Amino acid sequence: MKRLLDALTARTDAGAERMVRRTAQRYSRRSFIGRAALFMAGTALLPVLPFDQGGRAIAATPNGGKLQDDDPLACDYWRYCAIDGNLCNDCGGTLTSCPPGAEASKVSWVGTCRNPTDGKDYVVSYNDCCGKAACTGTECVNSARERPGYQMSLHNDINWCMANKSMGYHCTVAVLVGQVDDAPAG
Repeated sequence: MKRLLDALTARTDAGAERMVRRTAQRYSRRSFIGRAALFMAGTALLPVLPFDQGGRAIAATPNGGKLQDDDPLACDYWRYCAIDGNLCNDCGGTLTSCPPGAEASKVSWVGTCRNPTDGKDYVVSYNDCCGKAACTGTECVNSARERPGYQMSLHNDINWCMANKSMGYHCTVAVLVGQVDDAPAG
């Protein structure tokens, strides 16, 4: 048994050595370093991509009341179905733009919200506005279907200003990205 194990180990070592030598002959150190740098740059860009939280979208508020379409300063406004933060339109900005002196976060989370007026679903991007002290206006926390913090793409209690130069959170905007297509994929 020991001889069989030694023979198998020797064969594996020889095969690994051949593969390493073949790779070393085909690729230079510069090529390896270039590919490694490209891989690291690619992984560094992942946090800039938006997070799809469409699975969290709901047509009712956490307390069971219907979302409404007439007051963008109320937490039960339909675009806020997956929001967690202070409303920018109550902090010197608008429903879709940051107030002066603040900049939109480079990363965001998205949700799919149903407009009660037309009955259609829309993708809404929630961007934190960064660079100013936290606003003390209306704070809305619609976290139905939220997942634990270790599942970042399904969690909205994160300081999304982390990718910006100034990481101070101020408020959150709700920008319509588009209407959800009801056609089946494929």
